[in-house]
Amino acid sequence: MTSPFDQGLALVRATADLLALDRRHPGQRLVERLAIPDKVVSFRASLQRDDGSVSVLLCHRVQHCDTLGPYKGGIRLHPSVDLDEVKALALAMTLKTALVEIPFGGAKGGIAVDPASLSRAELERLVRKYTSRLVNDIGPNSDIPAPDMGTGAREMAWIYDEYRKYNPVARAVVTGKPVGIGGSLGRTEATGRGVVCALLAAARRRGLSGYTVAIQGFGNVGAHAALDLAARGIRVVAVGDVAGAVHDPRGLDIPALVRHRDSTGAVAGFPGAEAIADPLTAPCDVLLPCALGGVITAANAEAIRASLVVEGANGPTTAEADAVLERRGVTVVPDILANAGGVVVSYFEWVQNREGFYWEEDEVNARMVRKLDKAFVQVAGMAEARGLSLRRAAYCLALERISQGMVARGAQ
Repeated sequence: MTSPFDQGLALVRATADLLALDRRHPGQRLVERLAIPDKVVSFRASLQRDDGSVSVLLCHRVQHCDTLGPYKGGIRLHPSVDLDEVKALALAMTLKTALVEIPFGGAKGGIAVDPASLSRAELERLVRKYTSRLVNDIGPNSDIPAPDMGTGAREMAWIYDEYRKYNPVARAVVTGKPVGIGGSLGRTEATGRGVVCALLAAARRRGLSGYTVAIQGFGNVGAHAALDLAARGIRVVAVGDVAGAVHDPRGLDIPALVRHRDSTGAVAGFPGAEAIADPLTAPCDVLLPCALGGVITAANAEAIRASLVVEGANGPTTAEADAVLERRGVTVVPDILANAGGVVVSYFEWVQNREGFYWEEDEVNARMVRKLDKAFVQVAGMAEARGLSLRRAAYCLALERISQGMVARGAQ
């Protein structure tokens, strides 16, 4: 099976051929510069557990490309984290920031650990150790981490506090912080809200109305997307998480489902809903995969009933599945567009930290919507003009901007 990084790079190479980059910029080796990250840091973290034993954990930070600005990317805590996944996510972030035109490059970090297996004290020790080992590699002007799967505002606060031991004036070193210590209003909800923004734009383009939605993944992204949809009166008929899935054709009561998940730890057993095997293949018009990557595969792509897929997760659709969905006429809004709300509002937080002036939540949301709507219009316009899928059009726009930056800056 092709690795996630190789899959992403294959799409970059195909897009470069479409853009004729080698012919237009002979000898510049633009794709080769993206094939090898600028810097890869991997190291061991020896974590003393509360009982006195020691766990040995593998940690990574990949700084992929800073052509358009400082590195930017989340920190993921999950047992499946490995270097190839982190490289793939860093590449995707390079493309994402270019697509939505914010002045950042791409990075990603990760630790191969299940955060649920750690006590709060153990988790804090681990995050602080990770930060201290990277103190010379991250910074407000060089590499700005953010939350990802398994991390949130609490962990970002620990990173901020640990970094301040070495660089006292550093509020902009990390985004996704609690609001009380410099976080932006609207940052926690931003990725989910951005997914809904992309969904609404794509639904308008397809002429959909009265549509139903299924969501795979009910963490930060999926839950906030569901809450936003419910507030708009859009029926969410299926929701699933790692422990199970529920379905109600009349529409799930999303606020009640969130309360149920918070009290029980899962969506399974939600009163009045039917248990189903897989939300990915539930009857619906729109599907939001908002959990792990690689969940839509050649094995299940034929069974997906939605006519529109909006990728809330990073890399949820394999290349083989993407071809199946395209053949079937299913529109896919790619992850580098659909889930860009998080990095857009992270950029806003970074700007507010540097200015020392903070915006109201309505302003944050309005600025995010303008950014994402503009990007969608550009992607859809290129797709229609050149007969491309939204994914290929998004890659074309992003890669064109990155290559122009590379040529302008030179090779040294």
